[in-house]
Amino acid sequence: MSKLTHFDADGHAAMVDVGGKAVTDRAATARVRVVMLPTTLRMIVDGGAKKGDVFGVARLAGIMGAKRTSDLIPLCHPLAITAVTVDLAADGEDAVAITATVRTSGRTGVEMEALTAASVAALTVYDMCKAVDRGMRIEGLRVVEKSGGKSGDFVQP
Repeated sequence: MSKLTHFDADGHAAMVDVGGKAVTDRAATARVRVVMLPTTLRMIVDGGAKKGDVFGVARLAGIMGAKRTSDLIPLCHPLAITAVTVDLAADGEDAVAITATVRTSGRTGVEMEALTAASVAALTVYDMCKAVDRGMRIEGLRVVEKSGGKSGDFVQP
């Protein structure tokens, strides 16, 4: 079993020293779904939300979230992100699928940034639509792919 890296020899929380790691191109993709009433999804797709363009605002929020990850997650390193994409699309008749991909050239990966981007985009969809659908659910947040670094590539089966 691998040792957890965010603890020192005494078991205290510690930021990982990545100074000796090689700089490599790194990427990570995270996905999440927001499940809602079919009428809510139709409202979003038809552009009828009172707060405006739900997909556009959520995309921007996700990008901003990725850039602020180290401010939110205590032991994350601040990273020079080179690219963030956040894609939102109808998924069936009652859900929005969100996919966030983050890229960098650095000494540590961008999985947390991708997860944060997807999470913040999903929370924004909820916030913009909660007046018409309080029963929405955010489900299945996960890293589906990562590349670069010492641990190599990962693709969720």
